[in-house]
Amino acid sequence: MAVEAVEAMEAARIGRPAPGFELKDQHGTPVRLADHRGRKVVLVFYPLAFSRVCHGELSAIRDEFVPSAPEDVQVLAVSVDSMFGQRAWSDQEGFTFPMLADFWPHGEVARAYGVFDEEKGVALRGTFIIDGEGVVRWKVVNEIGSARDVDEYRKALAQL
Repeated sequence: MAVEAVEAMEAARIGRPAPGFELKDQHGTPVRLADHRGRKVVLVFYPLAFSRVCHGELSAIRDEFVPSAPEDVQVLAVSVDSMFGQRAWSDQEGFTFPMLADFWPHGEVARAYGVFDEEKGVALRGTFIIDGEGVVRWKVVNEIGSARDVDEYRKALAQL
């Protein structure tokens, strides 16, 4: 494993501060992780907009997770798609949470969290729950074709 990959995995370990970032959302507004201090963040990396498994996962977040999430929880979804692709998909699907473009430098934030697939050029299905102090408290990383379960997010948040 490359030194950079080991460092990235260490940076996103449970109990350690989450790597900071600033990315543009689907409307071109800069979003910084630090702006969400005091709230819990469910940071959801996904491979690509308009893909089947990603559609199912983000629809479940929209329909099942967000409506029942505590008020102090913010979902941030991240992929390597451009801001324009994120906007088109968000508008088409009615996603109301920020969809962040890790477009350029390509996959930089996914790399910082240890979930960038160098061979395919996209993020793995990584989810990180970050507490109000900016510390990673829970994570799950699935392969590209393996969907995550939003019930696991609820269980992890209930334990914080």
